[in-house]
Amino acid sequence: MASHRSTRPSRVRGIRGLLISPRDLLVLAICVGGLLVSWVVYGVSGPGNPPAFGAGQTARASISPAVPPDSPASPAPDAVAGTPAPSSPAPSDKPSAIHAALGAPASPPEISLPAASAPVRITYPAADLDVAIHPLQPDPAAVSGQSIEPPETMDGYWLSTFGTPGAGSTNTTYVIGHSWEGLDAPFNHLSTAAAPGDELNVVTATGTMTYKVESVTTYTKSNLKDSPIWNAVANRLVIISCYTQDLWGKNVAVVASPVPGP
Repeated sequence: MASHRSTRPSRVRGIRGLLISPRDLLVLAICVGGLLVSWVVYGVSGPGNPPAFGAGQTARASISPAVPPDSPASPAPDAVAGTPAPSSPAPSDKPSAIHAALGAPASPPEISLPAASAPVRITYPAADLDVAIHPLQPDPAAVSGQSIEPPETMDGYWLSTFGTPGAGSTNTTYVIGHSWEGLDAPFNHLSTAAAPGDELNVVTATGTMTYKVESVTTYTKSNLKDSPIWNAVANRLVIISCYTQDLWGKNVAVVASPVPGP
C-alpha cells in the first residue's frame, strides 16, 4: 500500500510583509476610486468653470440681456435725451369744435300775427282771386250739417261762428263763395289755378296775414260734412267753393296756414 506525504506551502523569508489581505485591498480600492473621481471632476470643470448642473438643479433661460452688477440700467426709450414721455390728453368737459360749429338746434321761426279780427279781403294772385269778404252767421241747422249757402254774389263770406284770423285764434277760419256757370267769377279759379305752395293774403281790421296753401282737394257735396277740414286748428284757413267741373255734385277746398312775416 502506498504511503501519502502531505505537502505544505513553502515559505520564503522576507516576503510576508508584502502579502495583502482582502480587507487591505478594499480600503486601497476606495482610496484610489476617490482620487480618480476628484481628478475627473477637476479636469472637466477646470478652474473658474461653474460646476455642471446636477440632480435637483434647474436650468433657467435668459430672455433679455443681463445687466452687469453695479452698472446703471439703460434708460427707457421715452426718457432718452430728456424728452418727456407723451401722455394721453385728459378728457374735456367742453363741447367739441364740431358741436361748437354746428351750434344749438334752430328753433322754429315765430309767426308774428296781428290781433284776431274779422277778415275784410282776400287776395290770391296765383288764382287771380281778389274779393271782398263779408261776415256770415249761418243758422245752427246749416252749421250742424255743413250745408251752408252764401248769398248769390261774387264776394266771399266769412263764417263768423268759427275761427277769427289773428293772434289768439283757437279755431279754423272758413271763407266760402259761389262759383258761377258761364261766368268768369273769382271763385271759379280755385278749381283750375289753385295749387299747394301758393301764397295768399288775408286783410283784417288789424293787419295783413300771409298764408301758404297746403292742399287743394275736391269732395262730393254729400261727403264734405265728414271731411277733416272741419277739425279745429288755430289760424288755419279753409276756402270752399263749388267745383267748376261738377257744380252740383262737388266742392273744392283750399287749405292754407300762416307763414312767418318778414
